[in-house]
Amino acid sequence: MWFSFWRPRDRFSLDELRYLTNQLQKVQIVNEVNKDFVIEALRSIAELLTYGDQHDPSFFDFFIENQVMGEFIRILNINKTVSVSLQLLQTISILIQNLRREYAIYYMFSNEHVNHLITYSFDFRNEEILSYYISFLRAIGGKLNKSTISLLVKTQDEEVVSFPLYVEAIRFAFHEESMVRTAVRSLTLNVYHVGDDFVNKFITSAPHSDYFSNLVSFFRDQCINLSKLVSEYPKNPCSESVSVILATLDDIEDNLYYFSDVISAGIPVVGSLITDNMLQLLILPLLFPALQVDADSNLKIGAATSLYLLCCILRIVKIKDLANTIAAALLYPLEVFAANSEAKINGYVSGNNCTNENEELYSDSVIAVNAGQLCVDIPNKASSSHVHPEGIIAERSLSCSHFSLRETLLSYITDGDDARALGSLNVLATLLQTKELDESMLDVLGILPQRKQHKKLLLQALVGEGSGEEQLFSFESGSLRDGVSTDLDGYLKKLKEHYGVSIVGAGASPRMHRNQVLDALVKLLCRSNISTEILWDAGWLLRQLLPYSEAEFKSHHLKLLKDSYRNCRSALLQETKGIWVDLLITVLCDQWKKCKRAIEASCPRKEPKCILLPFEKLNSEDSPAESSVAAGERMCNLVKVFVLLHQLQIFSLGRTLPEQPPIHPPIDIPETSRAKTVGLDVSCLKPGTEIRLVHALPCRIAFERGKERHFHFLAVSVGTLGWAVLVEELPLKRNYGIVRVAAPLAGTNPRIDDKHSRWLHLRVRPSTLPFLDPPNSSTPGKTRIKSLVDGRWTLAFWDDESCKSALSMILEEIDLQNSEVERRLRPVLDLEL
Repeated sequence: MWFSFWRPRDRFSLDELRYLTNQLQKVQIVNEVNKDFVIEALRSIAELLTYGDQHDPSFFDFFIENQVMGEFIRILNINKTVSVSLQLLQTISILIQNLRREYAIYYMFSNEHVNHLITYSFDFRNEEILSYYISFLRAIGGKLNKSTISLLVKTQDEEVVSFPLYVEAIRFAFHEESMVRTAVRSLTLNVYHVGDDFVNKFITSAPHSDYFSNLVSFFRDQCINLSKLVSEYPKNPCSESVSVILATLDDIEDNLYYFSDVISAGIPVVGSLITDNMLQLLILPLLFPALQVDADSNLKIGAATSLYLLCCILRIVKIKDLANTIAAALLYPLEVFAANSEAKINGYVSGNNCTNENEELYSDSVIAVNAGQLCVDIPNKASSSHVHPEGIIAERSLSCSHFSLRETLLSYITDGDDARALGSLNVLATLLQTKELDESMLDVLGILPQRKQHKKLLLQALVGEGSGEEQLFSFESGSLRDGVSTDLDGYLKKLKEHYGVSIVGAGASPRMHRNQVLDALVKLLCRSNISTEILWDAGWLLRQLLPYSEAEFKSHHLKLLKDSYRNCRSALLQETKGIWVDLLITVLCDQWKKCKRAIEASCPRKEPKCILLPFEKLNSEDSPAESSVAAGERMCNLVKVFVLLHQLQIFSLGRTLPEQPPIHPPIDIPETSRAKTVGLDVSCLKPGTEIRLVHALPCRIAFERGKERHFHFLAVSVGTLGWAVLVEELPLKRNYGIVRVAAPLAGTNPRIDDKHSRWLHLRVRPSTLPFLDPPNSSTPGKTRIKSLVDGRWTLAFWDDESCKSALSMILEEIDLQNSEVERRLRPVLDLEL
């Protein structure tokens, strides 16, 4: 029989298919002896059926008439080898994927043959078996629609009672192999997007609905692992640690996008399940308690990680109830969630006594336990006589947990480190941009943009609502009172009924909350111990909230901003005599455009990943504090702050922000200048340039030990640029020379040697700053900036007088250079001009 299998025959013919089927039917057991034949027969049948589907329908008709699919199941049942099981899974996967005729797919899915394969007890300890099985399930998932899915389920009384494909697939939803998890998620999405009501009811009923809580639990474990990696990073700040964190961040965001895809299927119950589990398993017990300023070391998630996760959840998971519940929960005192996390809603409230300048405000607060629920009674702050109506943030002890989560975020903005300040800004910005969030919720949080307030008040005035017209033309009333209480009360009630936490007597005061947000942003803009990148993010948020002019600012806001601006302007004026004066205008113009683009953008510049892994920057280890590169970094940061504050000043005055900073144009080089005298009229001096040796002083210098070279030294400036030049005299052209070496004149810090009066010491800084043109990488934590070091020249002149003349020439040209920079910057340094 085995030899007849190889007899000559038309390979792609019905006779060949008939022959192979007959041979399979004769097989009574599959073992090591005949497994090769069975494998080849299965492979060939798949090939023939695929060919027939495209060229001859009679091939599949034969397949149906002879019940070859049943033969496949029989072979599986009598099989005792792994290789045949693999081939059988592959054969049926190929058929399902490649058969294009609709009736062929219907036949494959009917008669319970596919369900039998799905529920067959394969040995999944074999990785190859698992891989082929998952591919088989994915192939089925790719063919699902409202017609085919009914062939794979069992129903009773018009209800689905069995769906093996889905049930068996989600068994591998949390497999350690990411490819398996991805395949399962792809299949489940295919199921959800079919839109079959009976199937949807099946997957959202117990015990199958546990899949969604298990998903959130799996995601929660990933979040805890991320926090652990982030907390350990400072102990081992290497590229491998960064790569592991980035990979974990990608996994977390992939999980959230999967949640988003599930929700997009439009199954209401699934959205509720994900919302409830997100809140009960992750956000309320872990993320909110992690925001404690004096964080407990026993907390599983750190504050920065919590802020990052809140941003990602709000940005990616588009569920209205989830977004609004998170926003409402921000009004709760932090202690509610801390106690909730510790006590698991068992009636225990941690005794945390705290005293500060705001203690009187909360003296009437009551924390009670009612039927296992944490209940907090907060007096109406808006109506408290001892609170200023403008709601200026008072100085307070950061250790008190009576402050609401919203106030905790503001405290991070005003007093937190870079990660917490950036994270809090990102949370507010994300809330502001979350389309699922009701405008009334934005208003009660104090972050509703002024233009949206005016728009709604205008609509109210147009339809004849008296309060709308009154508030529209009243500066003191910038809140949407109508609808706030209704929406907020609904979500507060949900928090009480579904999650066991409640707040009694919460006075929603949007105007006070808004002023608190503005106070925090202004205070942040006046901080000197914070990254300039974060200040730009604060400028963006401030611009979103106040898009118009000075009328939108409070008087104390303007005073703080002006004071900070004046201090920054004075510091910038000092930079016109600094080490990097030649690059000052270039940096200012560049940062002006970038800052304008940043604060006028429709969204923040950076992804939430930057909360955990800020972009690499130079530090004291890379570059000593006294080095020119460190001074250059300080200059750049100063320029960034100055540009931001200057643009905010223009904005507050109601002026249009120009595309370029207001600076004077360059002037022609005076005929009497040293540059004209030596024949230099270019803006860039390069080695090889021929110049006259007027004013040049002979000197010696050794670039290598024991190898002195003779040059003529010259200091020359052209506008805002200047160079210290070593010129080699031309032997055939008297009084002319070729520039061999040119170094920036600014920052040379010339000094005559204390012991050798003919020696002149110069510092030679780099011609540019390494972070002005960083590598093309937008990945946080992976941009490594090359560190540069300063050089040193020691010039030996023929006599003391020549050395003094060289020093005088350098100082004179530096003074001309500095004066030109100051002249050109005068308009931008005087805002009134």
